[in-house]
Amino acid sequence: MLETKRNVSVHDRYFARHGDENHRVDHYDLTLDYRIGPNRLDGVARLTLVAVEPLSLLRLDLGAFRVSQVLVDGERVPYTHRENKLTLSAGRPLEPGEAVVAEVRYSGSPRPVRSHWGDLGWEELTDGVIVASQPIGAPSWFPCNDRPGNKASYRISVTAASAYQVIANGRLVSKSRAASGTTWVYEQDEPMATYLASVQIGRYQRAELPGTVPQSLAFPGRLAAQVKHDFGRQEHMLAVFAERFGPYPFDAYNVVVVDDELEIPIEAQGMSIFGRNHVDGRRRSERLVAHELAHQWFGNSLTLADWRDIWLHEGFSAYAEWVWSEASGDEPAGEHARRWHRRLASLPQDLVLADPGPENIFDDRVYKRGALALHALRGTLGDAAFFAMVREWTAAKRYGVVTTREFIGHAQRYAHRPLDTFFWTWLYDARLPYLP
Repeated sequence: MLETKRNVSVHDRYFARHGDENHRVDHYDLTLDYRIGPNRLDGVARLTLVAVEPLSLLRLDLGAFRVSQVLVDGERVPYTHRENKLTLSAGRPLEPGEAVVAEVRYSGSPRPVRSHWGDLGWEELTDGVIVASQPIGAPSWFPCNDRPGNKASYRISVTAASAYQVIANGRLVSKSRAASGTTWVYEQDEPMATYLASVQIGRYQRAELPGTVPQSLAFPGRLAAQVKHDFGRQEHMLAVFAERFGPYPFDAYNVVVVDDELEIPIEAQGMSIFGRNHVDGRRRSERLVAHELAHQWFGNSLTLADWRDIWLHEGFSAYAEWVWSEASGDEPAGEHARRWHRRLASLPQDLVLADPGPENIFDDRVYKRGALALHALRGTLGDAAFFAMVREWTAAKRYGVVTTREFIGHAQRYAHRPLDTFFWTWLYDARLPYLP
């Protein structure tokens, strides 16, 4: 029987069955052939794995597919696949730093991962596919080491019927049509967490937005006018965020509007996905446009090491909504902060921002209390020091993983007095602090 050692970590406490800290994946090469009607996926995944601890077995996360073959460095190896875990022989004992290439051939009907927040991962639309994996949906479509701190580069090749557009992370390096369909190949060079890997398939029109950063829109043709209007200020928004947060971290930014309703928009690296209900030609969802764009800095370039630190993603992106509001001539951030402080004060005081627990990582209090903590820090440091601190944070940690402890240490460098009490009351005390 195949068995392997497990390290105990905060990640394990939140999502005990996802990821393995004994190794990391440095590169994913995914070749996918997808048939939309029968929801059939045939995949070949080549993973470059590096041992972190001495080991002879490798554990990957993979959903309910049929695995037909596993190779390591070109040789067949024994494996087991049960309960969404693929355990395979490394072929030989590996010492820390040693790398192997594992190839997994698999097929089946992709099914989302069931969770406390609903279905996650690869999901059928009315006519197409959406991938929304945060936090544990990636195994629904490819074998992976599904923990956010393991970021890797990607090559994603998808063949689908030629009537459909395929959009994935990174830059489109080739597109070729054959009798069986059209193959789209994307490469994502900057390290990416598994939950941010994404494929969107639909009957979309495409449009480009002006600006120094290439930006594209993909949308149902009948929504063209509304989409172009509602995202018409995105270039200005991007310029504001680049000034406040530092340069945009990727080569391009893609927005996909699906022809289905979505409860909330979805982030992916270099991409955001909205539902048709988020466009109305009146920009009533513009705060969500700002929120998802901000995730390219906070969540995608800078990615949490453990899910307990989710406020470093959602707090910053929620605060970006307020930053955009004041920069665009709407309400200043202080007005938003005072209003949300009153609302949070009326809610249960039982959530610890820096460790909310796995079921609460998407609680609205994480978003808004995180934004309030940042606004309070801005008031403590002053505007110049606060935004200098944020720009240096995104520069120093660009494409890396981050923790709350690191952020506290970084922010302290910009303060004229110790911030221990400040951060304890905002991040580790469940009671909502007074807002200066």
